[in-house]
Amino acid sequence: MKVKKILAAWRGEPQCEKCQVRHLALFSDLAESDFMGLHLHIEDLEFPAGTIIYHADEPGRALFTIRSGVVKLVQCLPNGTQRIVRLLRQGSTLGLEAVLGEPYRHAAITMQDALICRIPATAIHQLNAQSPTLYTQLMRRWQQSVEQADEWLTFLSTGTARARVARLFLHLNGDSGDAICQLFGREDVAAILGITSETACRIVAEFSRDKVINALSSNRFECDLLRLEEISSN
Repeated sequence: MKVKKILAAWRGEPQCEKCQVRHLALFSDLAESDFMGLHLHIEDLEFPAGTIIYHADEPGRALFTIRSGVVKLVQCLPNGTQRIVRLLRQGSTLGLEAVLGEPYRHAAITMQDALICRIPATAIHQLNAQSPTLYTQLMRRWQQSVEQADEWLTFLSTGTARARVARLFLHLNGDSGDAICQLFGREDVAAILGITSETACRIVAEFSRDKVINALSSNRFECDLLRLEEISSN
């Protein structure tokens, strides 16, 4: 684990200067003068796949910005099963509840090896007191969170199972500029889409057989995006 002062990170120490999501970071719109007098720290952390970043109902003490990797937000249902309610990727902020002093609403778990910056809530409070720009950034993050939740409900939780799986492939492909997609284990796919793992396995196998996707390696596929779009609309 590496620890950096917020000011040093903002200025661009060697690793931060090369960060691909620096322009997406929570502090990207702030001026250097906003950080003067602060002695709080952020943490530059590496998490292996399957690491629990925080648990549901745990006191919220920090926000997290994803530099690389994918994090799932998991909700435990009354019957003991788990449902993945959102996937967060590069540039996303999680743990916004901490700004309000509330416990985390979901468990946050890495689905891939991830590089994540941990920002203490106390740092946000101090900066927010002296910079209205940060307040605007926080409101943008809240709005993004709401939009992602709405998209999840309408895009990945409705329609046939085949349409949901196709939409998941398209969602994971995002704006990558190519047709390569990294899928997850079938149990995670099922928890994302609200289907059984058996159904997830069957549909992925059908897509492979019909050349909608082409396996390049374990859980890594080349996708026929046009055919996925067609399936996703049915």
